[in-house]
Amino acid sequence: MSTLIAEPLTAEAFAPFGDVIELAGSPDLIINQGMCGRHHDLALLDFGTGRAAISLFDGKPRQFPYLLDMVERHPLGSQAFLPMNNIPLLVTVAEDGGGVPVNLRAFLTAPGQGINLHKGTWHGVLAPIGAQGLFAVVDRVGAGENLQEHWFDAPKTVEAPK
Repeated sequence: MSTLIAEPLTAEAFAPFGDVIELAGSPDLIINQGMCGRHHDLALLDFGTGRAAISLFDGKPRQFPYLLDMVERHPLGSQAFLPMNNIPLLVTVAEDGGGVPVNLRAFLTAPGQGINLHKGTWHGVLAPIGAQGLFAVVDRVGAGENLQEHWFDAPKTVEAPK
């Protein structure tokens, strides 16, 4: 069984897989009579021929070491996870190697960080760490098969960041 060490989520490290959605730097606009900073267009949302839907995911808590036995991907649209209760999220992702996931990586979000997985990115299932996690999810709905799963022959173990 192979082991991955989760690393802190950063925009640079996560860029091949998607976008980190967080407050960083100064707002792009000041709106609402000067009382609100708008940090604009933080993720590349792609719904192909479908449409955007907003759902709430109420995920059961997981813990380290975490056993990763399956990843999935959505070939027809992106998928964004926005935390609603600041519970850390374990995000496992992989590159595509001819239709199978390769070069797995694991990230752990900090409070206030969300993610947007680009269309076709292999990723693990929702895994809030330590407590029940509530997430707003923006993803594609519409015609077509938008879920592919890959089950590993041997599970991978994901350890907490060092």
